[in-house]
Amino acid sequence: MTIVLNDPAWWANINANRIQSYFVVAAIVGVTYDWTLTLGQEVELVWRQRWSLMTLLYLSVRYLGILYAALNMFVDSSGFITFVVRNWTNVLVFAMLWVIIITRLHAMYERSRKILIFLVFTFLAVNIFDGVVVVLLSIYVSGEELILSGTYQCSFDYAEGILLLPPITWILGTVWEVLAVCLAVWIAAKHFRETRQHSAGGTVEDCFRVLMKTHLVYFASFVAISCLQLITDFSPTLSTDQNPLETQTFYGLLEILEVP
Repeated sequence: MTIVLNDPAWWANINANRIQSYFVVAAIVGVTYDWTLTLGQEVELVWRQRWSLMTLLYLSVRYLGILYAALNMFVDSSGFITFVVRNWTNVLVFAMLWVIIITRLHAMYERSRKILIFLVFTFLAVNIFDGVVVVLLSIYVSGEELILSGTYQCSFDYAEGILLLPPITWILGTVWEVLAVCLAVWIAAKHFRETRQHSAGGTVEDCFRVLMKTHLVYFASFVAISCLQLITDFSPTLSTDQNPLETQTFYGLLEILEVP
């Protein structure tokens, strides 16, 4: 159902969405710029090499991340289908990132079966819950197309209590990330201590350093996004008053950081 309104009372909402769209465009430009800079290395080091599960995961996360950024740009004006696709894309991207992390931790723990079973069990528990939340959002959220003073927007109506579920997914995801980084730091510290005692190291130690550096950078970015997301979900000011410039700037920065 399409609703056409020219009421000046909606102008603040129109301006707020316009400001937020600027940040979304900035995120897409940043992702595109990064893609163009690294495309040559990607072709040489990924596309032309022997393919494996990690190759598929890397490429999937990379290009689904670009898709997610594009969907963020159009979700407020393209309707309910875009909203659902964006949510499932988000779940898939994080699931694949966590598979990469599990594979790294499994290798760092010398292919320990106990660590693998533990990580897979917790991974499945969190991601199954995330999938159930997306299904519930698809069922209990409805959208209407609005034409406000010549601008196209989509208004979403949420069933009572449904908005409590997304923050829980972020909390569970953060707990899983904290667990993963603790396991990585513990085994890395143990490895560095043993290599110093036996005067060994070399290539293996360099690999551990690279793994830890990338893992910590990813962990820091995820925690930052989680904190901002939880602030938007639980802050009375941000959740009820979305029109001021400060509020929209906050949401805009979150849109940029959320791009994988």
